[in-house]
Amino acid sequence: MKLKSILFLVAVSASTFAFAQEGKKFGPPAGNAIVGDTYGSTVTSAESKAMSVDKLAKKLKKDNKKVENVAIKGKVVDVCDKKGCWLTIQTEDDTQFFVKMKDYGFFVPTALKGKNVVLEGNAERKVTSIDEQKHYAEDAKKPQAEIDAITKPKEEIRFVANGIKVVN
Repeated sequence: MKLKSILFLVAVSASTFAFAQEGKKFGPPAGNAIVGDTYGSTVTSAESKAMSVDKLAKKLKKDNKKVENVAIKGKVVDVCDKKGCWLTIQTEDDTQFFVKMKDYGFFVPTALKGKNVVLEGNAERKVTSIDEQKHYAEDAKKPQAEIDAITKPKEEIRFVANGIKVVN
């Protein structure tokens, strides 16, 4: 009888522990995103050698919509609040482009918003579906009216970052 009671208590404890773990929410990593902080792979390009977003857009038009192993400098406008798994960069013409992390292999803190960064990775012009645009708008906690206003695919610059470094 004692063995059954012990086994029962162990089963209840294990079950409680398992369900408690399910309830944990994982968010973006902590951190203040100070100058010099790096996320993902080490960024080897000097800030002065990083291409402007405007130059990237021109290069993408010229090079068949894809540029590999490029360094870009820009200002972070938004970061995914759920995990820090994507961000948007401000362009010189007041538009934005979308950045994902390579292989979903690293995340960035929300403190990166408003900071200047150098990104290394691959860029391309891509058509983003309505569903995908709405998904990212929901992640960014946009108002429902703004989400509902997304009614057509859009062509935009998409960047897959290998590494991101906070700069001045």
